[in-house]
Amino acid sequence: MFFTKLLILFLIIPVTELYILIEVGKEIGSLSTIGVIILTGIIGTYLVKNEGFMILRKIQNDLNEGIMPGDSLIQGAIILAGGILLLTPGFVTDILGFIFLMPVSRSIVKKYLLKWLKGKIKEGNFYYREF
Repeated sequence: MFFTKLLILFLIIPVTELYILIEVGKEIGSLSTIGVIILTGIIGTYLVKNEGFMILRKIQNDLNEGIMPGDSLIQGAIILAGGILLLTPGFVTDILGFIFLMPVSRSIVKKYLLKWLKGKIKEGNFYYREF
């Protein structure tokens, strides 16, 4: 199972991205394709910065009020993952990255992530400790 996930991560996704980039390049031209990649990088950087600072402020406010910032930490991790996806050149990873950065879609991602984590905890494959 672990090998399959690594295969997808390091082989199938990059090959798919490369194929899509080549096909888009054929349709709109290589310079336009590069321009779109650069534009998504710029927009993504702006979104990561804004959303990241917003979550960081929320975490600081929660800590100042004595509240454990669990929800904000999860959202911060999703924003970080979105930023990493946007650094990877390609359209599929960019779309996923933007989904992770938009507050509305990020809440949907958070819901599924929490469901997955709870399932792992119930299976005994994931442990956590409250302080």
